Amino acid sequence: MGCRLKVFLNEEEKLTLEELRKAKDVPQRTKDRAQVLLLNARGLKNEHIAKGLNWAISTVRQTLHRWEKMGLAGLWDAPGRGGKPRYSESDLVYLENCLAQEPQTYNSKQLAKKLASERQVSLSADRLRRVLKKRGRRFGSPRTQPHKQNKPLAKILEPPETQVPD
Repeated sequence: MGCRLKVFLNEEEKLTLEELRKAKDVPQRTKDRAQVLLLNARGLKNEHIAKGLNWAISTVRQTLHRWEKMGLAGLWDAPGRGGKPRYSESDLVYLENCLAQEPQTYNSKQLAKKLASERQVSLSADRLRRVLKKRGRRFGSPRTQPHKQNKPLAKILEPPETQVPD
């Protein structure tokens, strides 16, 4: 078993970590990591810190090692995994300009082909439709409402006729 990892903080680092812990626009995990460093610097054992935060002891140790290795930057999470966007804002602006300026009307399949051929951006027609709809664009002809009979305004304002019972 290795020796206990102890973090020594100067006054400036303590102040920075305290501010970070109380900041409103900082992710909760980053605040928790700052708390771990402050508690360790006060002399609490890793087991007690882990129990207090409901963390595993290995997570507390990992946080301390990240501080030693990367400093303040080690408190934040690295950029996440997952699919990266296949299109940029400029691609969507280009399509909106095409829809506004060209006399031809497009459906989502045609727009997807145009985007692939002219901008080398591969998006399915369905995905493209959803993205443009979210931005306020609609496809197809506007849906028509069933024809309503317009009553003259005078008839609307007239009180209903009352019937006298026989």
